Amino acid sequence: MAITVATQSGPVGRIERVWSSLCTGPTPFMSLAAVHVGVAFTRFEGETIVSFRGPETRATAMEVPGEAEFFGVELRLGAFMRPFRPATLANQQDVTLPVARNGRFDLLGDSWELPTPENVDVFVSRLERAGLLAYDPVVEDLWHDPRGQLARRTSQERFRNAVGIPRRTALHIARARAAAVRLRAGASIAEVTHAEGYFDQAHLTRTMRQLVGYTPAELIRTDRLLDLDVILEAPAA
Repeated sequence: MAITVATQSGPVGRIERVWSSLCTGPTPFMSLAAVHVGVAFTRFEGETIVSFRGPETRATAMEVPGEAEFFGVELRLGAFMRPFRPATLANQQDVTLPVARNGRFDLLGDSWELPTPENVDVFVSRLERAGLLAYDPVVEDLWHDPRGQLARRTSQERFRNAVGIPRRTALHIARARAAAVRLRAGASIAEVTHAEGYFDQAHLTRTMRQLVGYTPAELIRTDRLLDLDVILEAPAA
């Protein structure tokens, strides 16, 4: 594998996770379906860009063409950029902004300094102080409401507004990613089917193919990278 991935920090403030990646050569990877919106910073062939990302409702096979560096931040569920609504960013419809040679980029007419993985939390806090980053606490209440008692129409609309996809779709994605982790950790297909509440193995297979890009059997066997910001290592032989 020509790429290394690391989690720099876990949940804090409006941040769910800070990640970084270093690619040393052409590397295929599978971009998994994802729930969290975020910001990614890419350095490739002497140029740097800032990308505001939305959720992804399907897996997509992709490839990093050569040497590149990446880092980014996943925002806490319910946090989103006011100017770039998550639904408009969904499925890789990123808003990308070039970074000048002086290490700054233009965001809605203001000049911003490019952060680093170590101080990107300061960048996110500055976004919030500038009124560009919003947060709806109802979203997390809905997320942790297994019986759907809060899932009234108004609440569902607020969830979709902040996340970019319906709550039901987000739950399907989270469950598929959890199933992928279990499979890579050595659990059997039957165990994962039961643990994650799928109707049967055929249901698990269909869902995994759509949201993770592999069937459960393929996922157990493959050593391909899943996402630039998430590595689900194959179990040791």
